Amino acid sequence: MKQPSPIKQREQKPNRRLAGPTALAALAGVAAAAVVLAVAELIGAFFTARATPLIALGSTFIDFTPPWMKDFAIATFGTNDKAALFAGMAVTILLLACVLGIVAYRKWALGVAGVLLMGAVIVASVVTRASVKPLDAIPSLIGTVAGLIVLRLLVTRLWRMQQWPDMPSDLAAKDPERPATTRRTFFAATGVTVAASAIAATGGRLLSAVRSNVAQARESLQLPAPAKAAAAVPEGVQSTAPGVTPWLTPNKDFYRIDTALSVPEINAQDWELRVHGLVEQEVRLTFQDLLDAKLIESHVSLTCVSNPVGGNLAGNAKWLGMPIRDVLKMARPKDGADMVLSTSVDGFSASTPLEVLQDDRDAMLAIGMNGEALPLEHGYPVRMVVPGLYGFVSATKWVVDLEVTRFADSKAYWTQRGWAERGPIKTMARVEVPKSFAKVPAGRVAIGGTAWAQTRGITKVEVQIDGGPWMEAALSAEASVVTWRQWSFDWEATPGPHYIKARATDATGELQTEKRADPVPDGASGWQSVMVTVE
Repeated sequence: MKQPSPIKQREQKPNRRLAGPTALAALAGVAAAAVVLAVAELIGAFFTARATPLIALGSTFIDFTPPWMKDFAIATFGTNDKAALFAGMAVTILLLACVLGIVAYRKWALGVAGVLLMGAVIVASVVTRASVKPLDAIPSLIGTVAGLIVLRLLVTRLWRMQQWPDMPSDLAAKDPERPATTRRTFFAATGVTVAASAIAATGGRLLSAVRSNVAQARESLQLPAPAKAAAAVPEGVQSTAPGVTPWLTPNKDFYRIDTALSVPEINAQDWELRVHGLVEQEVRLTFQDLLDAKLIESHVSLTCVSNPVGGNLAGNAKWLGMPIRDVLKMARPKDGADMVLSTSVDGFSASTPLEVLQDDRDAMLAIGMNGEALPLEHGYPVRMVVPGLYGFVSATKWVVDLEVTRFADSKAYWTQRGWAERGPIKTMARVEVPKSFAKVPAGRVAIGGTAWAQTRGITKVEVQIDGGPWMEAALSAEASVVTWRQWSFDWEATPGPHYIKARATDATGELQTEKRADPVPDGASGWQSVMVTVE
């Protein structure tokens, strides 16, 4: 009986070493995506930071995020919302890269079309960012081409691996182990590609840091003395309950909620503020103009509109800056104007009532925070600080433009997404100790927290245990009506589970509402309830 040839035997035997070409194709797609991002990151060091693919794509995603999703992200992740976004983007990019790798392996033309489509999306995201020039698309274009080349090289290796069993018998006989070697070569090429991408991306970050001297300039900035210093802080502003947050929030602990995925780095010497719109005289101010102005200093508490009941998206700091009312006096707003649309260098905008910026609450263009220049992530070199309003309608960081206009004519960033036009801060009391679900010993337990009603002040905080009568807490000293006020209460705790509630009354006599409301569209409301177990 005639025996089958060695080649036919080879064809009939399953090739275990070449199993899973789809998985390898997906890996090739991931390696190519890494090249796209790494090359763009490296070349992007010579361009605007917002021109890199991840920053541009993430910023575009934020722009189109519906209010409910943004609120969910902040409620779930708090100040880690940007890290969560990057993690989600990484997973999405990974999955898309796997799909494109598989498509390219099976039908190269479709794979190319997919890569080019993704490149077009990235470029569109880049060029539509605020303060980004068309030339800033170059890193993404070069990265896309580099990724396409790498994908072709890796996919070609896969094709050759799959074609090897059908190769001529004389070549197969010379090197029967060639398929395994080719596979090892594929993994080696992929590993080198990913490693090189990581090095390139890291190099791009380091190069960007070296090229930028903004951080060094900020550290060397000497702030001028204010013409009007902050009022002395009275003794006793800190709650007597151990564990309550510091009355003055350190810069490193101050909450940060904004739309900037990459912190803008602005050279103070290049910064300029344009004041225009419904004004008699357009005004342009430089950073030196602010340093030479009559600056004021004030302790002001800020609150984010996304802060849930009992949340920590609030802080208190000492700010230094130029009164915005002085800037508006130079511009002379026209009759009929009722709003100032402030815009940051990254395109964010906020709508602030004109009268709020002209009254005596000392709204300012801040350049200092707690005795030092503004931290980069908090708006260096200049940001707005407006007492009494949630940040989404007032606290524009990295501000570069003030347009005097009307609410009827212009919409701000979040107003376009369903949030309120005006955002006065609601009266709120927060229980900070004991923490919810804490276990405490029976006996005297210190309850404490913070309350705020900026521009109105807090006159009373009450505590309720297990639905019983409301009992008045001891208020700490009040520094001013634009700062928060802390409180404490001594409780004789008995064993078992207990529920603690707190509510505040402001200086107008208005009691904090019990009605629960979500942050959208104009801030959360309701009484916080904390459950503790007494042992």
